[in-house]
Amino acid sequence: MLIKSQKDFFAGLLFIAIGLGFAWGATDYELGSTARMGPGYFPMALGALLAALGAVIAFKALVIETADGEPVGRWAWRPLFFVTLANVLFGVLLGGAPWLGLPPMGLIAAVYTLVLVASLASRESRLKESLALATVLALGCWGAFVVGLKLPFQVWPAFISG
Repeated sequence: MLIKSQKDFFAGLLFIAIGLGFAWGATDYELGSTARMGPGYFPMALGALLAALGAVIAFKALVIETADGEPVGRWAWRPLFFVTLANVLFGVLLGGAPWLGLPPMGLIAAVYTLVLVASLASRESRLKESLALATVLALGCWGAFVVGLKLPFQVWPAFISG
């Protein structure tokens, strides 16, 4: 069988894998019924919907000729590494790492680290633009989550806020 659009085919397979993963993870929770939904109902429905969407995309990639049907290129290791590292550091800075003796550093430090490390994924990023984006996102996260939703996030590191 000839794949007419490799990008769409592999994107469809990725959607199927992620959707099935969410649906499988939802089996740990009570599903309930349509009238009385349990905590696993929504992730199961979204996972199944994403897997179905992925199946449609993969099928279309096998049947319909597309303009961008060129093969998938090389792996972009630099963006993959820096975006993954940025997300891991965000989680560690926001929640702390007791096994490393690192206390939570707060929302502001986590957002700045996330943006600055993720900006290293592109050779075209500039420090001034990244700092401006980090400032806007940090203020937006603080305003939305701490002020607006009243979530109990530590905003600053303990050595600053006391």
